[in-house]
Amino acid sequence: MTDVPPAPPATTRGQDRLHQPLRLVVAVVELLLAAVAGWAATRCWDLAVAPLTVRSDDGATLVSRVYEGNWVGLAFLLAAVAGVLLVDAARQSVLGVRTRRRRRRRASRGTRAADAR
Repeated sequence: MTDVPPAPPATTRGQDRLHQPLRLVVAVVELLLAAVAGWAATRCWDLAVAPLTVRSDDGATLVSRVYEGNWVGLAFLLAAVAGVLLVDAARQSVLGVRTRRRRRRRASRGTRAADAR
């Protein structure tokens, strides 16, 4: 038979806690990344639109806008990433803020007597 070392005692206090101050740091980093993604999305959108000028034989000038699909797609992707990062930063900040535990209210004597019946 093999000797199995005993398992270390389980500490449940730190494992199930949602409040972790490190989550606030993660939220700030995600906000910065969302800002960068938003800036990059607007830059990609600016690159996606190109003016096209055509002069006809009668002297009329026609100006059109050409949208390049790869830049438009990248702009939408970056905007979606920025949105997801903002939602997750809000979640991380809510979980990082310390919440107070609610105390149980003591039941009144009349309620205890009614429950015992």
